[in-house]
Amino acid sequence: MASTDTVTRPTTGNLQELARRHLWMHFTRMGAYDGVNHVPIIARGEGAYVYDEHGKRYLDGLSALFCVNAGHGRTELGEAAARQVEELDFYIIWSYAHPRAIELAERIASLTPGDLNRVFFTSGGSEAVESAIKLARAYHQRTGNPRKIKFLTREVAYHGTTMGALQATGIPALRTDFEPLVPGGMKAPNTNSYHWPEGRDPLWAADQIEEKILFEGPETVAAVILEPLQNAGGCIPPQDGYFQRVREICDRHDVLLVSDEVICAWGRLGHWFGSDRYGYVPDIITTAKALTSAYAPMGAMIASDRVYEPFAHGKESFTHGFTFGGHPVAAAVALANLDIFEREDLNGHVLRKQDEFRAMLDGLRDIPIVGDVRGDGFFHAIELVRDQETKASFTDEESEHLLRGYLSGELYRRGLICRADDRGDPVVQLAPPLISDTEQFDEIEAILRPVLTEACDRIEGGFRTEDL
Repeated sequence: MASTDTVTRPTTGNLQELARRHLWMHFTRMGAYDGVNHVPIIARGEGAYVYDEHGKRYLDGLSALFCVNAGHGRTELGEAAARQVEELDFYIIWSYAHPRAIELAERIASLTPGDLNRVFFTSGGSEAVESAIKLARAYHQRTGNPRKIKFLTREVAYHGTTMGALQATGIPALRTDFEPLVPGGMKAPNTNSYHWPEGRDPLWAADQIEEKILFEGPETVAAVILEPLQNAGGCIPPQDGYFQRVREICDRHDVLLVSDEVICAWGRLGHWFGSDRYGYVPDIITTAKALTSAYAPMGAMIASDRVYEPFAHGKESFTHGFTFGGHPVAAAVALANLDIFEREDLNGHVLRKQDEFRAMLDGLRDIPIVGDVRGDGFFHAIELVRDQETKASFTDEESEHLLRGYLSGELYRRGLICRADDRGDPVVQLAPPLISDTEQFDEIEAILRPVLTEACDRIEGGFRTEDL
């Protein structure tokens, strides 16, 4: 039982002990930390960099999980939050409204494609996806199609951790502990063509979505939920024409197209929304993370006027919500964040510098374990392979040793935070803050090259039994 006595704030010296004793970190192997292997404690941020408790600097090559797009240390965002607290600290948007939520909803609607004008605020990305699933079902209930309850997503895709969003997620290892999940989820192939057989139709993956819909019965399918550029599996872009084909399929079968842009919105691909990058207009957009550059937690589900219309009359209501959706402080931060984007033209900066960033990563292809480099904007992955010619991958044990046993720790030790991941094929993902430039690209290359080269040497020397 926790003591009620007043305690002094812990000093830096005992944060490690307190973290191991009390802090349950997310998606973390807690048993990995002990008196020898310390918890990485990030204490400060500035620009494209963060600093640990000892003052060591790291290039934040992941934007703190694709979030801090405007960069760290933007004090004006904190000042916007403070001003809002002085005016109105909190009020719900259940049957009430407040100025910042109204202003932010209008601002977002002015940036969305097509007629996506209805903004439903959440606290984060999983809640936004959960809301989209519920809205799709409720919409079809009100338009005379009550059997349309199923939702289709892609293999290896990640859409969140709430029970509906987890069913949408196509990563088995994240699901098994929590089954049975929400019924109605189904999966289609993703667009990772690196391992496709030669000669396959470029739009094969899009057509597979229609095959799944037809197999299940179009009268039972409510929505297709896709990221513009798929995160899990390693920054998987669509083929040219993919989303145009999917849009046609959804229209043909009266299925809502949900663009999950929790990562891809707010400049990550050089546009306000990833759907702009690839030229399609969805029925619903889900977003979060960089809406505030993560200075405050906030997400949103943005629906088209057509999807909103059945809820707009009489006694109808979308009976769903979250206490902190549209929080005044978060909304004020989001508005200030969008001011930064426009004033500094961060979207334009990404478009101007994306080729340089990609060229730097492509330059690593001379390292034998670098198989594929893929992505767009400031969102790329390097897929690692055992053999470049055959594209042969590693066994699960080899991948465990390569990614977690060596790469993750060594990259961090040398001052680069990125993601070494094997949800799908083994990859190293990079998504630096949108303020990054040639200096940061050079720094990434100066760390990645020797570490990947050393990893290659270790592989060529053979994995030792004790490493597996």
